[in-house]
Amino acid sequence: MTPDPAALAATHAAANQVDRAWATEEFAELLQSGAVLTGDGRSFVLGRIIAGEGEVLTLATHPDHQRKGLAQAALEAFCRQCDAVFLEVAADNLPARALYQKAGFQQVGTRPDYYKRANQPAVDALVLQRKAAG
Repeated sequence: MTPDPAALAATHAAANQVDRAWATEEFAELLQSGAVLTGDGRSFVLGRIIAGEGEVLTLATHPDHQRKGLAQAALEAFCRQCDAVFLEVAADNLPARALYQKAGFQQVGTRPDYYKRANQPAVDALVLQRKAAG
């Protein structure tokens, strides 16, 4: 099945009420440049894998499909392709942090004031890593 950049953008917009949602063109460009997509239009991970090292660029689940295990499944499918996976998450994004902790990610760094917010102070990005089991 060919990923639909418009469906990914719609899910990303519905899921991102705080941070800037990505446009259809951004998803199309990433997919054309070899980004790896796991999941589907309801819930997905989009990332890059280079020499066995993965980077989650974004993860989104449409609000109508949350709490069904879809994000966890998409994240696991991405992680299975990598020796190690890195990602950044906003320190105040407690649901995402819980998902990543459950998936075995550990904090390896912090990027202070990384996420700019409208009419609010910037929020730190937590840099997380998960190494392959074994």
